[in-house]
Amino acid sequence: MKVLKFGGTSVGSSKNINSVISILENYASKDSVICVVSAVGGVTDKLLLAGKQAQNKDNSFSETFTDIKKIHINIVKELNPEKNEAILEYVEAKLSELKSLLDGIFLINELSPKTSDKLVSFGELLSSYIISETMKNRGISADSKNAQELLITNSNFSKAEVNYAITNKNLETYFKSAPQKITILPGFISKSQLGEQTTLGRGGSDFTAAIVAAALKVKQLEIWTDVSGMFTTNPNLVKQAYPIEKISYQEAMELSHFGAKVLYPPTVQPVLDLNIPIHIKNTLEPEAVGTIISNDEVVSKSPVKGISNIGNIALLTLQGSGMIGIPGFSKRLFEVLSQEKINIILITQASSEHSICLGIDEGDAEKAQTAIDATFENEIALHKIDPIIVEKGLSIIALVGDNMKNHQGISGKMFSTLGKNNINIRAIAQGASEKNISAVILETDVKKALNTLHEQFFESKTKQLNVFITGVGNVGEKLVEQIKQQRKYLKENLKINLRIAGLSNSRTMIFNEEGIDLNTWKEQLAQGEKATLEGFFEKTKSLNLRNSIFVDVTANKEVANLYANYLRQSIGVVACNKIACSSDFENYKLLKGLSLKYNAPFLFETNVGAGLPIIDTLGNLIASGDKITSIHAVLSGSLNFVFNNFNDTTKFYDVVKQAAAEGYTEPDPRIDLSGVDVARKILILARESGVEMNLEDIENTPFLSESGMQSDTVDDFYETLIADEAHYQSLYASAKAKNCQLKYVAQFNNGKASVGLQEIPSDHPFYNLKGKDNIVMFYTQRYPEQPMIIKGAGAGADVTASGLFADIIRIGND
Repeated sequence: MKVLKFGGTSVGSSKNINSVISILENYASKDSVICVVSAVGGVTDKLLLAGKQAQNKDNSFSETFTDIKKIHINIVKELNPEKNEAILEYVEAKLSELKSLLDGIFLINELSPKTSDKLVSFGELLSSYIISETMKNRGISADSKNAQELLITNSNFSKAEVNYAITNKNLETYFKSAPQKITILPGFISKSQLGEQTTLGRGGSDFTAAIVAAALKVKQLEIWTDVSGMFTTNPNLVKQAYPIEKISYQEAMELSHFGAKVLYPPTVQPVLDLNIPIHIKNTLEPEAVGTIISNDEVVSKSPVKGISNIGNIALLTLQGSGMIGIPGFSKRLFEVLSQEKINIILITQASSEHSICLGIDEGDAEKAQTAIDATFENEIALHKIDPIIVEKGLSIIALVGDNMKNHQGISGKMFSTLGKNNINIRAIAQGASEKNISAVILETDVKKALNTLHEQFFESKTKQLNVFITGVGNVGEKLVEQIKQQRKYLKENLKINLRIAGLSNSRTMIFNEEGIDLNTWKEQLAQGEKATLEGFFEKTKSLNLRNSIFVDVTANKEVANLYANYLRQSIGVVACNKIACSSDFENYKLLKGLSLKYNAPFLFETNVGAGLPIIDTLGNLIASGDKITSIHAVLSGSLNFVFNNFNDTTKFYDVVKQAAAEGYTEPDPRIDLSGVDVARKILILARESGVEMNLEDIENTPFLSESGMQSDTVDDFYETLIADEAHYQSLYASAKAKNCQLKYVAQFNNGKASVGLQEIPSDHPFYNLKGKDNIVMFYTQRYPEQPMIIKGAGAGADVTASGLFADIIRIGND
């Protein structure tokens, strides 16, 4: 004997019902089958709506009834295109009874629990009859049996209690002699010992199936639904969630209590008592393995079996110094909630006895607040306790697993993982059994929390990074292409799942929380919404994705001013924009502090030397206990390119134009040629060495002509280069006469820094520096005479993009 239960979605359409019939035929070829069915998907809600509308004298109950009728008539005709007269006649008759009942409710303006039970019973009675008669039409040995004749209860309407002695006897007697191979039973419905129609409450169809399975002592109960078992977490919110093959009763009930809707915990009690396994299967994918729930010991790699959540939670906090040491507060609090029929989902109390926190359904919050304040009215008036504090918009997330108690650090890993992603925890609850660790968080953080925890406990240590890039010009475009090229490699070799969730240029911006298609990103961006810096931040913030990184590929001061906003949201910042780190020292210090406080990485390797590991190397020296004594460097790839290509046969204007065209200078070349850019770089290195310094503290000796320094626009500046060619030729001539090379050098020594054009002799390490290369020499306590030297390309879109990419990967490896 097999017992199968099919839920509302499984019988929600003629297509799904055909799948159910196919499954039942297959089972019946080997054994007798009892099939418990729910009402057609959505019909129970429509019945309750129609009843409420009729009670409220709302004539639209007739429209809701017409909708219910249409659903059932269409299903009959689709399942039975021929020979449907008898089925339609019965269905029409039952629907006529339903209409009469609704008319009665409308006339007397009353809908009691007793009447409500009679009303909702039509759903299961109709679905079970339609399915059984369809099977008969197809020559299958099947019949329906009204469960109201078998399941006997008390008269506690809407949640009747089963009389197992009578019910079990009825079930044993009927199925001992039932001739058909397949019996269709309506779930959820029953009758009292007085012959009144009753229902078994929420999860009633599961309950019916469990009662039947226990009474007949079958080997296994199968519950068929629209998902392939119980998942590690909600698959609608976490794409990487997967079905759990085997799970214990206790784990299944914990997950179900905390939001997993596949199973309603109280309904499994009959089979749990007899240790009958439950198999969760998918009607639409019958070959899928599903989930087996039993008391058998399950060997699992992870101590955590699943992550679940309940939404629409309100947190009630009763607090006050008058509670300390005074017995009875908890009793009175729980008593008043019990009297108001308010279910408590989570409880936590501080050991100081100063406060008690309760999690309840948000819909009960106002009723609870009124009742509690009334109960403690005297204590509140005497200021012994505060009025009840109610917080809404919350959700409970829970880690569940039988073996969590045998593993140290589960709680720590859970809370640190949430903390790293700026998910604030409002309350925590954990039983002594350690099978469940629950935390109350903001509803808006649920998706990020579930994804973050699932990644931590269930995925093969693959870390997902969500990147938001502002500035997709020359360097930004190269970065996008590098990410596109390397995504597969990163996932396979570094276990980093990198996706770009947001892109912006100065005109438009686009977002996709599942990752922008990098094959068509240019076309998408061209059609994107109007870009604003604040809008880009707000969208990044509202998406609330785990491991988010903001990448600034601009030279824009306004963008740099938003770094603090991103860091406060625990969104990492990667920047090639030097403005922030060379701004006022207090702002630099603030950004570094926010990075630590909110556990948000702030990396800016490309501020100095493009893709060269200069800042990273400096950081490692400092972290290892070394101390910088001096720095000598050529830090401008653009200036090095200019002076390596400028001579007495070229024109300074032409060389600068070439550098700009090849992307070696900023859009405004004055930033490079004035020495401001180099001054910013040496300032950043000085600060990273531990020295407090501002830009105005750096001595900058300019080499530009007076008119070049005073030019108002970029075009004016280029005009001065033509006019002042003799000035620049004189600089070259002076160096050539001494057999020297012109290099723009930055120096930091004894707390002082300077930048300026120098004539470098042939025996100096800077002399043979070619093209756009940079070089940095670190003199430290460990490298007092022979410095640590870092040398390589210090400008160009590709190498700058690779430096940004390297910072992103550093965050992924953290």
